[in-house]
Amino acid sequence: MSIILALLIDRWWGEPPAPIHPVVWMGYYLKRIGRDLPNHGPGTALFFGTLAWLAGACLVAAVYGYAGLELAKLPRWLDVILTALLLKPLFALRLLLEEVAAVEAALLQGLDCGRARLAHIVSRDTTNLDPDEIRESSLESLAENLSDSVIAPLFWFALFGLPGAAVYRFANTADAMWGYRGRWEWAGKFAARADDLLNLVPARMTAIGLLLWGPNRLALLRRLPREAARTSSPNSGWPMGALALTLNVRLRKPQVYVLNADGVAPSAADTVAALRRAEVTAWVFAALFAMAIEFLAGAGYA
Repeated sequence: MSIILALLIDRWWGEPPAPIHPVVWMGYYLKRIGRDLPNHGPGTALFFGTLAWLAGACLVAAVYGYAGLELAKLPRWLDVILTALLLKPLFALRLLLEEVAAVEAALLQGLDCGRARLAHIVSRDTTNLDPDEIRESSLESLAENLSDSVIAPLFWFALFGLPGAAVYRFANTADAMWGYRGRWEWAGKFAARADDLLNLVPARMTAIGLLLWGPNRLALLRRLPREAARTSSPNSGWPMGALALTLNVRLRKPQVYVLNADGVAPSAADTVAALRRAEVTAWVFAALFAMAIEFLAGAGYA
């Protein structure tokens, strides 16, 4: 029940303030310890980057593991409430939906407004994007982050409790800060590979969840692996491809890939539909994870 309560907390109150947000603390650690990592040679950068990642992950696991043990000593109702409060900052559904909706609202005010708002949620250069490309980028961000920021942390919570969700969130934050080519190629390599590994299952689960809408589901599922393979990432192409197929829209990163090339350019109505599907998908998986946890607990496995 903690998962369901955590989603309700997210819906009602959103993100906690930055000074007490654990993901912000993770970012502080990664920024501070990673300051000089790329300045070393490849072998040394890889070694110390891996060591710094492992140290941070162990610290996060220890803190949340201790919290979980202490909460388990409390009455069941109090354990559920406090676990939900600790789980909430480790995923972000409301923020994701609001940011994507804000891009659409800004685009309706003008092209420059849409470009500026999109820059809040994507790393690519938005200065020359046209309205179709803005919507495509926004929908790609929605699909990818539905997996990374919502389904994946809940999945790892269902498997390993608070430590599982927290270590995943640390890994995802490390990838966002270190997992780049170029200067960070070696210092961030372990962080990038760890994030890829931890997202293998959640990305595909998210894709299946997004596709279980409307007609021709089996036909779209058969097409999904081919669309997902068009991206260089082993994971992000799955939820993005699924959203493109289920909405029958085209999603592009110029000169890099095109997903569902025969689809139409997304419209404002497609953004609304995508937001609705993303939210329902998150709640469906949260319910499934909650039932799995209760079943395993009843069977004596948790």
